[in-house]
Amino acid sequence: QVQLVESGGGLVEPGGSLRLSCAASGFTLDNYVIGWFRQAPGKEREGISYISGADHSTYYSDSVEGRFTISRDENMVYLQMNSLKPEDTGVYYCAAGTSLGAMVSGPPYWGQGTQVTVSS
Repeated sequence: QVQLVESGGGLVEPGGSLRLSCAASGFTLDNYVIGWFRQAPGKEREGISYISGADHSTYYSDSVEGRFTISRDENMVYLQMNSLKPEDTGVYYCAAGTSLGAMVSGPPYWGQGTQVTVSS
């Protein structure tokens, strides 16, 4: 059974940092693309960063490029978030799919989400 469990969200001041973690189980990460989506209040969910389990190649959306770093270690995937801005506030979801195309069109596996709030 595929399971994704996020942790690490919380409240942080603008300019601060957080690291999100995603624990994956029930499947082999080597065969999947896994990444992070977020949904801000009143907005659609957006894909912000992915990593390929096969070759560790990465993708970042323009909104987080240069500030966020995705990484993988065994069955864990991390999102290091630096220089956080109020507009980074939202629920962050870990998700997995069999290809980059699946991540763009809608991955089949999702975690429950973790809240990130950037506010002074």
